Amino acid sequence: MFKLLTWTWRGFQTITPLSRRITRSAASSTLKFANKVAVLTGSTNGIGLACARRLAQEGAHVVICSRKKDNVDKAVAMLQGEGLSVTGTVCHVGKAEDRERLVTTALEHNKGVNFLVCVAGVNPLVRSTMGTSEQIWDKILEVNVKAPALLLKQLLPHMENRGQSSVILVSSVVAYNPTVELGVYNISKTAILGLTKTLAKELAPKNIRVNCIAPGLIQTDFIKKISEEPAAWNIIKEREAIQREGVPEDCSGLVSFLCSPDAAYISGETIAVAGFSPHL
Repeated sequence: MFKLLTWTWRGFQTITPLSRRITRSAASSTLKFANKVAVLTGSTNGIGLACARRLAQEGAHVVICSRKKDNVDKAVAMLQGEGLSVTGTVCHVGKAEDRERLVTTALEHNKGVNFLVCVAGVNPLVRSTMGTSEQIWDKILEVNVKAPALLLKQLLPHMENRGQSSVILVSSVVAYNPTVELGVYNISKTAILGLTKTLAKELAPKNIRVNCIAPGLIQTDFIKKISEEPAAWNIIKEREAIQREGVPEDCSGLVSFLCSPDAAYISGETIAVAGFSPHL
C-alpha cells in the first residue's frame, strides 16, 4: 500500500488516502447499534432473519426466536458464523411461558432491551372470513395481534430505561387492500395499524417509539404459492404496476432506519414496503 506524504511546518506527515478514510467511515457507521440489544420474533427465516442480520451487522446483539428448535439452532449458527453477536431461543409467541423465556434470554446479554421487532404471524387457513371457524379466529388474533402487545408488556420495564427505544410491528398491504381468500388474516393485519398508533401514544412519555411496516409481495414462504402461479403474479403486476417481487432485505433496511436516531422524531407511522402505494 502506497503512502501519501505532505509537507507541514512539522515536517513530512503521512496522509491517509481518501478511499481508505471513506472505508473507515463506512465501517464505523455500521456499528450505530453498538451496545444495543434487539429482540426479534419470527426471525429464523424470511423478513425476520433479514432484519436480525441487518441489526447485528450494525452492532446490535440480536436475540432471535421461532417455534422450532432446529430452525433456531440453524439460524444462530449461520449468523454467528458471519461473525455476528446472536443468541436464540424457542418461542411460540402465543404462549406466556415462551415469551417469558424469550425475555430472560434477552436480559442475559445486557440487562436491557433497546429494540423489539415483531415479525411472527400466522395464517393457518386460506378461506373467507365467513368460512373461518372460531378456533382459527382465536389462533390468528392471538398470534398476530395479542402476542406483540403482551410481549411488549413483558419487555417494557427493561426498555423504558434504555433511552430511545424502538418497537417495530409488522402489518401487511392487505390491511389496506384486503384479499377475500385471506379472510381473518386481513383483519388481524388491519388491527396492527391501530395497535401501532395506540402504543405510540401510550409509550411516548416513556421515550419509546412505535412504528410499523406493511410488506407487500416479499419473497418468503408465505407468498410462495402466489409466485409459483404466473397467471396470478401477472395479474398483480398489471394491477399494481410493479416489476418484481420484493426481497426480505427491502424490509430490513427500513427496520434499521426506524430503530436508528435518524428516525428519532418518527412514531405511530406505518410504511408500506410493496413497490406501490396501497393508499391509492
